[in-house]
Amino acid sequence: MKVLMVCLGNICRSPLAEGILKHKAHENNLRIEVDSAGTAAYHVGNLPDERSIEVARKYGIDLTNQRARQFRLQDFEEFDVIYAMDSENYNNILKLASSTSDESKVKLILNEIEPNSNSSVPDPYYDGDEGFENVYQMLNLACKEIVLRLKK
Repeated sequence: MKVLMVCLGNICRSPLAEGILKHKAHENNLRIEVDSAGTAAYHVGNLPDERSIEVARKYGIDLTNQRARQFRLQDFEEFDVIYAMDSENYNNILKLASSTSDESKVKLILNEIEPNSNSSVPDPYYDGDEGFENVYQMLNLACKEIVLRLKK
């Protein structure tokens, strides 16, 4: 199973989601490959935001081996599931899809814990530390649910 987490710049939400899911997969002896990307190229090559690194570190997760990259068309071929952090990025990914197979891979991550709610993970970039903690908690719950489903 290969999973891609996607947000706008690939420095706040999707790196956290990647790190959390990798951590949970390892804890549960699941063979999952996880990566992350952004729909925009603002931060290509950069480390995750320091606040994402810090909140992850608080929970024993290291994000410092990640570098931002932009979503690319070949991601549809390489990944089994593509989780968007919000509806804007979800729609931007769908615009790039060339088939119903591509489209079927794209999901909103919070629908894992609130099916059909189509809720968005808020972008914490302009928030304080509490915004990053809030995003961590949301993504932690969603990744926990993903792992539970994969263990079945």
